Amino acid sequence: MAKRFRELAAKDLRLSIDPNSLKVDSTKKLHPAKRGVVGQKRAIEAMKFGMGMVDPEYNIYVAGTTDTGATYMARAFLEEVAKKQPPPPDWCYVYNFKEPDKPRALRLPTGLGKDLKKAMDELIEVLNSDIPTAFSTDDYRYKEQVLRQEFENKRRKIIGVLREKVEAEGFLLQVDPQGISIIPGKDGKVLPPEELAKYSPEEKKALLDRGDKLSMEMNQALTEIGRLESEYVELRKELDHKVALAVVKKKMQPVLSKFRVNTNILQYLEAAKQDILEHIDDFRKKPEAEAPKGPRVGMPSPPVTNKYSVNVLIDNSEAKGAPVVYTSNPTYPALFGRIEREAIFGALVTDFTMIKPGALHEANGGYLVLKATDILKWYLSWEALKRAVRNKEVKIEDIGEMYGFMTTRTLKPEPVPLEIKLVITGDPYIYELLYTYDDRFKQMFKIKAHLDDRTDWNKARIRECLDCLARFCEEEGLKHVDRTGIARILEYSMEVTGTRDKITLKLGAIVDIIKEANYWAVQGKRRYIGARHVEKAIEKKIYRSNLIEERVQELIKKDIFWIETDGHKVGQINGLSILQTGDHMFGKPGRITANVSMGKDGVITIDRQSRLSGKIHTKGVIILSSYLREHFAQDKPLALTASLCFEQTYGMVDGDSASSTELFVLLSAIANVPVFQGIAATGSVSQKGEIQPVGGVTRKIEGFFDICKHKGLTGKQGVIIPAKSVKDLMLRKDVVEAAKDGKFHIYPIGAIEQGVEILTGMKAGKIRKDGTYSKGTLFRLVDDRLKDLAEKARAYTKDKQEK
Repeated sequence: MAKRFRELAAKDLRLSIDPNSLKVDSTKKLHPAKRGVVGQKRAIEAMKFGMGMVDPEYNIYVAGTTDTGATYMARAFLEEVAKKQPPPPDWCYVYNFKEPDKPRALRLPTGLGKDLKKAMDELIEVLNSDIPTAFSTDDYRYKEQVLRQEFENKRRKIIGVLREKVEAEGFLLQVDPQGISIIPGKDGKVLPPEELAKYSPEEKKALLDRGDKLSMEMNQALTEIGRLESEYVELRKELDHKVALAVVKKKMQPVLSKFRVNTNILQYLEAAKQDILEHIDDFRKKPEAEAPKGPRVGMPSPPVTNKYSVNVLIDNSEAKGAPVVYTSNPTYPALFGRIEREAIFGALVTDFTMIKPGALHEANGGYLVLKATDILKWYLSWEALKRAVRNKEVKIEDIGEMYGFMTTRTLKPEPVPLEIKLVITGDPYIYELLYTYDDRFKQMFKIKAHLDDRTDWNKARIRECLDCLARFCEEEGLKHVDRTGIARILEYSMEVTGTRDKITLKLGAIVDIIKEANYWAVQGKRRYIGARHVEKAIEKKIYRSNLIEERVQELIKKDIFWIETDGHKVGQINGLSILQTGDHMFGKPGRITANVSMGKDGVITIDRQSRLSGKIHTKGVIILSSYLREHFAQDKPLALTASLCFEQTYGMVDGDSASSTELFVLLSAIANVPVFQGIAATGSVSQKGEIQPVGGVTRKIEGFFDICKHKGLTGKQGVIIPAKSVKDLMLRKDVVEAAKDGKFHIYPIGAIEQGVEILTGMKAGKIRKDGTYSKGTLFRLVDDRLKDLAEKARAYTKDKQEK
């Protein structure tokens, strides 16, 4: 009976691309795309605007689903634009001569960082050689000897005068390394204790008085000697300073001249110069073997010259534009830098030369790209990142000390001013969550670059796709794709979208297929990737993932999952559903049954009663009740209880794509008219009986076709689909061939009435002016049955009331 209804021709079941229509032999002869981006006009305009806004609140969130290549696209676009921008300055950390535990951050013009380090290293090397030499000249030794001789002469004179006075009073002056002392003596010899004991009290008192007087004179002499020694030390320092200044000034003059245009560097060099002169003894000593570097935090700082080194934190001397930095593991140290430590004699020590940069330092003056899923795994990093961008500075801190876990003596480097554009890539759902629950997020990410996962099928987009294919092949070192392979890839792109007027922008999925096709082309020792290689890659990709589908089909073929593909039954129909198992989606046929009786519960579903259905499915069932009231309850109440069931389902049922199928089987049960089991149906239905489009039509048809093929194609089997879903069909070639040979049929419908007639072979019927349906139609049988149920319900109620 279904033969008289419209069915789709083979050409409507799949869009096949003629390789000759592409007018290209292979991707090798194409110009590779510069950015590797297809379409995405909306996202690109948003990114351009965000990059142009010099404001810390206008950072960019690139929202794209999996495989749209959000991170790849963002980096490719940013790198292209960043090349035209000037490189940022260099950054160095140097010793802080005023506060040693707070290293200074120096901003230098691009490329001067390593020049300053080289100049300072060479300067210190020269000073380590020239200063000891300057202090070993005959002239210096002579001047030093003169100063020392003058000091010694004055010292001897003071001691000589004191000695004469001491001896004149009967004492001896004893001079030794421990100092000067006065002791009783006679004739140049120390007075023995036994002789001193023979003195009378008056003699002892006189001796003691003379000793006290001499001690006072000795103290005055010592004071004078101390003053002379201080003068000598100062004169010696002046001499050393003059000698050192002559050497340092001469050697530092070229360095000062080279960097005279930069105030920050000049200030640092002047401070270094002054410190060198103040610690000139550090340079006079010969370097000892492997002395620990200094100055350090965590152990005493030895007097060495390492503090005059320069730690080049960021060197942009070879940069070709603004930096674009991406990190896949944005821990706190990876973003903000770290202060390394070295174990020496069991102690962990550090200095400013062990300060290491983070991604924020490397991206300063440019762009930092992060994945939302990566950064949100590290809560501390996320909060600190927002704070750094908001405050426009990067602080290198010990994370344990920052959050109060432990407090140790360490360095506190000066913060580096931050000028950066932050680009986060992630799923649109993550954007919605952050926008709703993170107050700072909506203030800092005012630019949303929303990536589409599909684009229109037209010549311009096809050309962009081909150029991108050429780019991918060259970037990945793959074989190029010939015209047959290009045609099959474009067809696969439409299969991914589930519609024939769109091609996918999930570039990751396309690149994976190209890589896998390249493998088969290499195995076959072919020069190019052809259609057969692409087809094999697709087949193998499906095979690796469709174990569950095969198990389901096996159960159906063994009649464990009961599916009938021939014969007629009342209140039973084959519905079509979609199962998703990670990266694989397939269609699964299933029986839907209906039972009808007198009652007042209306249409119910066993799945809903057992809490195995979702809200959307419940909505679809309520629509069925509304449809029945609209068409059959204008002159009588609905006095029925109809139960629907998805047989042999053991999980959640959701969606409304089977609502038309449920209506078909419900009408069959009410009218007691059998439905042909060889035709399955899918489609959503409105209250008015309109068939609405649904998703996954291609997979649903293929799933039912496989079962029919196994049980035997009779030439009567087929599938009813919404007419508005025809443009989404990209069926397998074996299904298309079966339809072409008349072994399988696809019926597009726009209303319930059309599906009823295909399934039952009866006319649906139209309502007449008197509110009834024509005799011999399905709707007349439904109306009569409902009227009969209403009358029986009324009689039953009346009889019950009488009793």
